[in-house]
Amino acid sequence: MKRISILLVGLLFSCQLIFAQGIDEYTGGYKIKFNEDGSKYMRVIAWGQFWAQYNDNVPDDVSKTNFSVRRARFLTYTQLNKKFLILTHFGLNSLNGGNTSPVGFGENSQLFFHDFWGEWNIVKDVSAGFGLHYWNGISRANNQSTLNMMTLDNNRQSWATIGLSDQFARHIGVYLKGKFGRLQYRVAINEANTNTLDNDNTPRAVGSVAVYRGREVFGSADAGKVFQGYFDYNFLDEESNFLPYKVGTYLGSKEVFNVGAGFFAHPDGVVEADGSAADVSIFAVDAFYDTPLGGNNDAITAYAVYQNNDYGENFELGPYATGGMFYAHVGYLIPGDKTNTRFQPYVSYNNRQIDAIDDTATRLGIGTNIFLTGHHSKFSLEYSNTKRGSGDSQGVLTLQAMIFL
Repeated sequence: MKRISILLVGLLFSCQLIFAQGIDEYTGGYKIKFNEDGSKYMRVIAWGQFWAQYNDNVPDDVSKTNFSVRRARFLTYTQLNKKFLILTHFGLNSLNGGNTSPVGFGENSQLFFHDFWGEWNIVKDVSAGFGLHYWNGISRANNQSTLNMMTLDNNRQSWATIGLSDQFARHIGVYLKGKFGRLQYRVAINEANTNTLDNDNTPRAVGSVAVYRGREVFGSADAGKVFQGYFDYNFLDEESNFLPYKVGTYLGSKEVFNVGAGFFAHPDGVVEADGSAADVSIFAVDAFYDTPLGGNNDAITAYAVYQNNDYGENFELGPYATGGMFYAHVGYLIPGDKTNTRFQPYVSYNNRQIDAIDDTATRLGIGTNIFLTGHHSKFSLEYSNTKRGSGDSQGVLTLQAMIFL
């Protein structure tokens, strides 16, 4: 632990020395214009997040220090007419020494489509789309962009359906999005995956947990459809809903206060202990506040959500569990020149009630962002401590380097 602490301090100090003299302001990504006024265009975005982690609470035969590519992504969207848009997003997640493929393909290959949808404008402020999409329900955090998170990563339990009814937080279906004045909305009807992480169709023994229905053997008719929506009211500056990805922190560039509510429903989504089907229902209420303070380029970012998860009686699978959840985080952007290195310390807290163990699980995160060129080039350092029920707590130290073009 001492050696990695010295390494992290040295790396961060070196970054400060390199960038303290000032940096060039990032003025936007790569945009290909097909006409003079730029109304016909293609926007190209690429980003990567690279992690170094230290975890002392592992077996003796497991490395305590590990390196990984947390995300490697490429996204493009194109409009040749204001009436329609097509978006493509592909990449990989959590590539490390234990899951790489020897020759880049096969069982461990990870490159896949995250999003692929087409969208048509119906009338002013109302659009509909179809495809593999991220217009999710439940909460702001379930629609979180990975380009501009304030914390090291998103609150994991907020992505409440990954691998259960979707492909990595995306469903195939149709969505409608728009706004009435300051109220923005997104609703969708989607296919439910027949191949799930909890792929089990057998009846459950009395007293055992419910399981999400992996219904390959029954087919798509039994898999059914999922329904979701999210609604948020913009009290101050209005946020863009051009794309579904919610901003994590504006770094003082906007004054935003939103209150939202959302839901997710999957009829007959799980198999109960007695072998009968039961509905999956999730709903949440949340609030987001982000504003500059004073005149020194400092800012505060705060978010809080209460989420109720019903995956069936006593359901638990990794981060998913039937029960209530409260999550919040707050960060402060320290005053400073926008052209120099900026610091944003933050704290996050998650408390979950897990019905299956009649106890709680908690996670505390304490960290800081070091912005070299805003979100486009930054380092993040976070210490997290998690505890489930009466088990031992587990501490992890993570350093992230990120580039977003």
